[in-house]
Amino acid sequence: MRRPASLTSQLGLTERIFIRGEDRQVATAVDDGLALVEEALHREMRFADNLADVTTRYLLEAGGKRVRPMLTLLTAQLGDGNTPGVLQAAQAVEITHLASLYHDDVMDDSQMRRGVPTAQFVWGNSVAVLTGDLLFARASKLVSALGERAIQLQADTFERLCLGQLHETIGPQDGEDPVAHYIRVLQDKTGSLIAVAGQMGVVFSNADPAYEKPVVTFGEKIGVAFQLIDDVIDLSSTGVAETGKTPGNDLRAGVATLPVLRLRERADTEPDARALLERLERDVIGTAEEGEVSPEASAAIAALREHEVTAQTLEEAHRWAREAVEALAPLPDGAVKKALVRFADTIVERSS
Repeated sequence: MRRPASLTSQLGLTERIFIRGEDRQVATAVDDGLALVEEALHREMRFADNLADVTTRYLLEAGGKRVRPMLTLLTAQLGDGNTPGVLQAAQAVEITHLASLYHDDVMDDSQMRRGVPTAQFVWGNSVAVLTGDLLFARASKLVSALGERAIQLQADTFERLCLGQLHETIGPQDGEDPVAHYIRVLQDKTGSLIAVAGQMGVVFSNADPAYEKPVVTFGEKIGVAFQLIDDVIDLSSTGVAETGKTPGNDLRAGVATLPVLRLRERADTEPDARALLERLERDVIGTAEEGEVSPEASAAIAALREHEVTAQTLEEAHRWAREAVEALAPLPDGAVKKALVRFADTIVERSS
């Protein structure tokens, strides 16, 4: 069985940073917990039905960094550490995340995920959606054993995931600021699950309840930063080998990322911005079904990558990450806070 990446390798932490015994102890506890969670995931995601057993474990076995359970285990070190409740909550969080990926790939008509063809590409939309539903059910079963608080946290998060996808699908309403709408979608679709991952670590390790709000705020904000960095990475010239995505994949799927939204803001007053937007709408946006990226689309994507709006998006990602770190002020100084700060750093470093 594949062992998940260690805390130090995921966060880029070195022995120099984890020099004190307390720091190394926290890193070891998280790594040991991740190994237990990984083993449990392969057990909990088995189904008696042969088809369901294959489809539900498809993305699990494709890999992933297990970022969300790692955060659950990390914040749990603020309390009693890897309690049985913490380990079970970490499993539920990751299964919920995996379930959302099946649905996201259907909504976005994505063809690749984690270096393999998406479930909807292999089995079709209906099977992919139902597989996601099965995983949501399995996650709900896990949290139900943790009591009413866990059920409420899971239900609230599931509601936000659905609302985020709904709002992304229908787009901003008349009079609504498109950028504010987009940020709200990111908070619901990504921030909510990262936030609850950290929150469950606090709750089920019996840590000081005063730590919940800082951890939730951190998760919400770092989730937005994560997705804004993804908007920049989507324009990367390094292609599939480096990023796992075809350049412009989100744009070609019709997703209006922040660089495009900022470009639209400028189009009324800046002729160059208007001309680039027209190229993108003609050659890139919504062209996923046409197959390979055309030379015209590649050129338009490259032009957007070099435009000021992409640098602006990167700056906004850094701002959200800084605010996430600032939210951690009430937490005690030590290995947990240090690792959370380093996690925020690695989020924004992904674009370099």
